[in-house]
Amino acid sequence: MKRLLILITVMAFVFGAVQVQAADYQKMTIRAATANPTGSLHTTAIEKFKEIVEKESGGNIKVQTFFGGSMGDEQSNVRQLRSKEIHLAVLAVGNLTPFAPQANIFYLPYMFPTIEGAYQLLGDEAFVKKTSDIIAKESGTRPLAWLVGGYRHLTNSVRPVKNIDDLQGLKIRVPPVEIQLESFKSWGVEPHPLAWSETFNALQQGVVDGQENPHTVNRDQKFWEVQKYITELHYLLWVGPMLVSESWFQKLDSDTQALIQRAATEAAAYEWKWAAEQDQIALQQCLDHGMEITTLEDEPVWQEKARSLWPKFYDQVGGKEMIDEAVAIISN
Repeated sequence: MKRLLILITVMAFVFGAVQVQAADYQKMTIRAATANPTGSLHTTAIEKFKEIVEKESGGNIKVQTFFGGSMGDEQSNVRQLRSKEIHLAVLAVGNLTPFAPQANIFYLPYMFPTIEGAYQLLGDEAFVKKTSDIIAKESGTRPLAWLVGGYRHLTNSVRPVKNIDDLQGLKIRVPPVEIQLESFKSWGVEPHPLAWSETFNALQQGVVDGQENPHTVNRDQKFWEVQKYITELHYLLWVGPMLVSESWFQKLDSDTQALIQRAATEAAAYEWKWAAEQDQIALQQCLDHGMEITTLEDEPVWQEKARSLWPKFYDQVGGKEMIDEAVAIISN
């Protein structure tokens, strides 16, 4: 946590900009949306962004929020940014990748074997700027900052999973996303792609034995009613952009751009700390409801097998050189 606080301080300093007088900002309304409900990491970041923008603009800039999917699902939000129906959105990176393959660099299995590595890469100004410029050209949307949630830990109702052999034979629900499906195949099991809306019932009825999600999701869905065992798995960290409409953003004056960028950066820093705290609170609540937690004995084996998939995605993320650069930043 100490290292996180240092990184947040540095991040806010690096991306900081000189404040302008409120009177210098033209009156405007920013329409901000997420498909996720109040209390989620998505809305936590947007609310902090709103607080900063409205305060520092002296109320000249208002932020109108649309939560809980009132503007549609996450991919709909990306399309709405492209058409300028909305101006800002927060979503999972997986729902940006269909529009911007470059974003897959933050979604590769075991790109972030430690969460400190995520803070390191996502706080690197040059790398984030480079990827944001590419994503903006590909999708018409620009990430101003990146949010971090919890790891997608494994749960199941059959047995503790302490090593890759324990995984064999288990029926695991995985989202119908190529990277996640391929990761489980690399570990020797055939994943079961199911829509999220079908997952709880499938676990309850024994159609599948397990699933993978952050502790907060397991808590919010009360998975302790249908799952017994948690295995801490670090193959995929929830990462999501705070996106703006590129055409809208580029038409703003430089002072307004600087304020919006600063607000997004500070909102992300706030969310990093908030999410880390919530992850631990949620885990404890799962344990309090009878779930049991296990640490993998052989996670380097899982990592090696999953990382063997990376070459399949070189063309999407700017080549091996881009991945090597990201790994070097994480390793520093």
